Amino acid sequence: MAHQYSVDVRNAQADAFETVTGTSAILKLRTGAPPANCATADSGTVVATLNLPADYLSNAANGTKSKSGTWEDPAADNPGTIGHFRIYKSDGVTCTMQGTVTQTGSGGDMTVDNPVAQTGQYIIINTFSFTRGNA
Repeated sequence: MAHQYSVDVRNAQADAFETVTGTSAILKLRTGAPPANCATADSGTVVATLNLPADYLSNAANGTKSKSGTWEDPAADNPGTIGHFRIYKSDGVTCTMQGTVTQTGSGGDMTVDNPVAQTGQYIIINTFSFTRGNA
């Protein structure tokens, strides 16, 4: 049987992500598919780099956390089709989460207004959330 957790435990697990990552998290949007896991070296070209707000995620509810505040980059670093994201601690090196990126409505872990970017393009993160499982 798979483990099952109460809502309180799932909320605590989800809230721990923000505690571990810290208040000066960095989000990088990259081309291509995500690497095998966060311990694997970065892949793809960095299209955009965002310094996330100090309180970048909502408090967990029913095991789910969602983006809080404005997640935007006024000028993309490089051209390319955004395929995945990585969230890092403030050092910009220690990956704490990664996932897929698509245009809004296309089913990615994170959605953007336009995944095909040009250098200097304004990038807007429309949606992002994650849910702790094992309810």
